[in-house]
Amino acid sequence: MNQKPLAFRMRPSNIEEIIGQAHLVQEGKTIHRMITAHRLASMILFGPPGTGKTSMATALAKSLKLPHKTLNAVTDKKKDMEIAVEEAKMHGQLVLILDEVHRLDKAKQDFLLPHLESNRITLIGCTTSNPYHSINPAIRSRCHLFELYRLTPPEITQALNRALNDTAEGLGEINIDISDEAMNHFSQAANGDLRAALNGLELAAFSTPEDEEGVVRITLEIAEECMQKKSFSHDKDGDAHYDVLSAFQKSIRGSDVDASLHYLGRLIEAGDLDSIGRRLVVIAYEDIGLANPQAGPRAMAAVEAAERLGFPEARIPLSVAVTELALSPKSNSAYKALDEALYDIRNGKSGEVPAHLKDSHYKGAAKLGRGLEYKYPHNYESGWVEQQYLPDTIKGRSYYKPKTTGKFEQALSQVFQKIKKRKL
Repeated sequence: MNQKPLAFRMRPSNIEEIIGQAHLVQEGKTIHRMITAHRLASMILFGPPGTGKTSMATALAKSLKLPHKTLNAVTDKKKDMEIAVEEAKMHGQLVLILDEVHRLDKAKQDFLLPHLESNRITLIGCTTSNPYHSINPAIRSRCHLFELYRLTPPEITQALNRALNDTAEGLGEINIDISDEAMNHFSQAANGDLRAALNGLELAAFSTPEDEEGVVRITLEIAEECMQKKSFSHDKDGDAHYDVLSAFQKSIRGSDVDASLHYLGRLIEAGDLDSIGRRLVVIAYEDIGLANPQAGPRAMAAVEAAERLGFPEARIPLSVAVTELALSPKSNSAYKALDEALYDIRNGKSGEVPAHLKDSHYKGAAKLGRGLEYKYPHNYESGWVEQQYLPDTIKGRSYYKPKTTGKFEQALSQVFQKIKKRKL
C-alpha cells in the first residue's frame, strides 16, 4: 500500500486535473494561455493553505513535460539550489518550485536572480502570505503574481469523489459507503482547505472498521470526529487575519450588526483578544465619535471586562459592545477636522499665535504686549465673546464640519452654527 498521504497522491498531473482556480486555468485565462503557448514564466502563487499552490506548480511543469524540482526556502540550503542550477544546465531549463518563498533569505535570493534573468530557472514560488507585503521586490518584479482562492464546497466534493473512485492513487479499492451528510460535512468543515478535507476522509476510511458486509460506512458522526480540528482555520499572524479585522471594522461602520458579530466570532475563535480590544476602541472614536460620545468609554469598559474575564466569558461584554457600536449613529467629523488642521500645519500654514492669547503669567509679559487684550469669556453673560483665536495667516480657516447623525452632535452643530453667525 502507498504510504504517502492521500492529499499528496491525489495531486493533479496536468492542468486539466486542477480543481478550482478557474480564473487562472480555464481556457483563455493567463496560466492556461502559458501552457497552450508552451511559454511558462516565473510566477508567485499565493493563497490560503490547502488551495493547491504546490499541486498547481507541479501540474504546470508536468503539463509541459519540463524537468522540475521542489525545494523549501526555509529548510533547504543554498547548496540545494546550486544543485538545482546544475540540473538546469544539464537539461537546458528547470522549473524550481519553491515553497515558503516569502522566507527566501538574501544569500539564496542573490544566487537565484541571475539564473532567473537568463531563464535557465523558471521559478514558481508558493506562499500563504501576500507577496506585496512579504516578497522581496527584486524577486517579485521578475515574477507574475497569481492569487489562489479557497475552494468552494462543491469543488471539494468533486475532489473527494475523485479520491473515492480512483483505484490507482485514491481510495477506490476500499468498499466505502459515505452518507450525504458526511460528505457535506467534509466539504463544509474544511473551510476551503482541500488538503484538510482529504486528510479527514483518509482518516475516516482507515479508522472505520468494515461491517459484516465488508463495507466501510462513513456517517456524519465519523466525519465530525475526523474533521474536528479543521472546522475553523484562522492564522493570527497571517494576511487573512488582517482581512478579518478589516471586515470587522467595516461591518460595524456600515451598521451591519449580523456581519459585525460574525467577524467578532471569527476573531474570538482565533483567540485574539488583544486585536479585538484595540479595534473596538478605535472604532468607538473613529467611526462613532461625536454621534454617540459615550460609546468610547463604554467600549473601553467592555474591553477591560473582557480582558479580566478571559475566554469564553469575554465574549459576553464584547458582544454587547459590538452590537452597540454597529447600531450607533456614525460620525467621523472630529478626527477629520483634526486631520485638516494637521494638513495645514505640516504644509507651513500655521503662523504666529495672536498676542492676546500668548502666556502672560510671568513678570514682564505686559511689557511685551502678551495677553493685554484677551477677553475672558466667563466675564460675559452668554459665556462667549467675539475675538480672534487663529493666527492671522489662517484666521478665516474652518476645519470642523458637523454631522447630524446623532442627537449629541446635532446639539453641537447648533452651537457651532450660532457662533459662526455671531462672528459674521
